[in-house]
Amino acid sequence: MRRTARLRTALVRTAAATGAALAVVAVALTAQGAQRQDPGPGDATATAPGISGITVTRRAGGGFEALVVHDSKKPGEPRISRYAHRPGEAPRAVPLDWRGAGEPIDLEAIDRVPGRPGEYIALASEGIGYRVRVTGNTGEAGGTGVEVLDLFPLPAISEGDNFEGFALAPTAQAGVMVAVWADRGQDDRPATLYAARMVLNQYGEPRFGPVRTAEFRAPYPARDVRHVSDLTITASGELLVSSASDPGDEGPFDSAVHAAGRVGLDDAGAVRLTLAEAPRTRATFEGHKVEALACVPGTRRAAVGTDDEANGGALLTAALCG
Repeated sequence: MRRTARLRTALVRTAAATGAALAVVAVALTAQGAQRQDPGPGDATATAPGISGITVTRRAGGGFEALVVHDSKKPGEPRISRYAHRPGEAPRAVPLDWRGAGEPIDLEAIDRVPGRPGEYIALASEGIGYRVRVTGNTGEAGGTGVEVLDLFPLPAISEGDNFEGFALAPTAQAGVMVAVWADRGQDDRPATLYAARMVLNQYGEPRFGPVRTAEFRAPYPARDVRHVSDLTITASGELLVSSASDPGDEGPFDSAVHAAGRVGLDDAGAVRLTLAEAPRTRATFEGHKVEALACVPGTRRAAVGTDDEANGGALLTAALCG
């Protein structure tokens, strides 16, 4: 069932003695037929960088911790931030230092590497993956920086691809993961979803099996649409896709999250990517450009991030998974 969700958020830039910190206050999410979630102290001008990708690192204190990426393009701008969500508290996103390689341009997605605590893969829009590790931490997501361990290109890149989604899921086979990524598409050009088995060799380098592809057209929004702005895989193998209307930096924006299909391994161990003939729209977000989507493990909640360009970004939760 479609639910129309409206988000009001406050994002305030603060300063700390050791550098700039981003205070992100999720004020309210209201949806038809749903209760308000994450109430906060009030509205303010959104000035923090938008969120282009997210992975939830763990549940903690009734909330969760996450890493988010930003589509920064200029030197010195934040590429990745640590985020903590606690009920009844103002959440904070703290930028992490980027170490071990040149600063990437236009990061659009991030996910944790199953079976390798503290390791993640972030994806730039051109199709270059960065396997990174959180450093200087006393907990998995409590570090001060990220160290680049490896860079690699995605397989089967086509001319004109512009990637905005990447997700990993464990399988019953030890060391074998399913990887899914997507060229976003635009208006009449559908998105292309890619899926493949992925393993890490003895050096930690990703190795992909045969790639499966499928086209996806978002049922909503209808104009200036990026058919895939992010994606995530639920614990049951369901593929959730966000889509966004982006007419320009001033908007107006519109977004939705759809149940797009399923992904996993078949009995022979080959990747199976099955898209729904009629994708179901789980929620719509009028006035916002959703670019980040991840399930909170063990719950029906999803962390949803927006990049509203001139109006900054927001991070909220909604019951979309399960």
